[in-house]
Amino acid sequence: MRSRGMKAGAVATAIVMGSVALTGCGDDGGSEAGGTTASASASSSAGARQQDTQAVRNAYDRTAEAETAKLTIKVKADANGKSVTADGRGALDLAEGDSTMTITAGGQSVEQRVVDQVLYQKVPDPKAAGGKPWVKIDLKRVAGQQGADPQQIGDPAQSAAYAKAITDKDVSEVGTEKIDGVDTTHYKVSIDVAKLPGGAQLGKQLGPTLPMQIWLDDEGRIRRQQIDMSLEAPASAGPGASGAPQQAKVSTLMEFSDFGTDVDAEAPPSGQVADMTDRAAQGGRTGN
Repeated sequence: MRSRGMKAGAVATAIVMGSVALTGCGDDGGSEAGGTTASASASSSAGARQQDTQAVRNAYDRTAEAETAKLTIKVKADANGKSVTADGRGALDLAEGDSTMTITAGGQSVEQRVVDQVLYQKVPDPKAAGGKPWVKIDLKRVAGQQGADPQQIGDPAQSAAYAKAITDKDVSEVGTEKIDGVDTTHYKVSIDVAKLPGGAQLGKQLGPTLPMQIWLDDEGRIRRQQIDMSLEAPASAGPGASGAPQQAKVSTLMEFSDFGTDVDAEAPPSGQVADMTDRAAQGGRTGN
């Protein structure tokens, strides 16, 4: 039986949200009688920060408990003076990471499925895939070939570090908002990249912190999550290359709704699939 986790990263980003059981920050005891108003106010403020932090940490568990949800995702990437956007809509198994999506980018829409950590896309032009209507990328193999720990993709204990990287000083409540008619509480969060799996390498690309915004409903489940990343890739080599590091900004916005919806993600017949895993791994491999 697989461990339950919340995995949405295989849809369009490498973000993996895991189930984590964390205890709340305990009360140090009441303040002494006769304490100043300032100290009481500071204590109240600290308690509020602890509650906010715990709400954000618990959100991954609370959302995973719903088992499935409908998902919309918007990704915008800006690099080298060019902007690329992609929109996705579909359904997601929050525990297994399986999903069915329609992705629209560049005026074209493609069908996408994630099954057992393998990404499948129906190609607009089968000739580009050797006459096969589908291509696939084994996400675990790509992680291994690029030097990452393949276990980080499917192991909730690894993805739990995402929530563990959040401390009281990293969470602040923004206010309340309605999302599709649902009352939510909006938080700003700063993730300590060094505390994430592979944090030393990630820090070279992302910097020391990763800003995130998250909106939770009254049951503590994620309704919206936005992550804005500034990436720095190694300089390109070859004729005509500038030799300067490549800069990119990527914004990913995910929204969850209709918890408990049916998810029917199946892999296409193997004879209709071209394997692009090695090409994807080579394209994403960075130099030393």
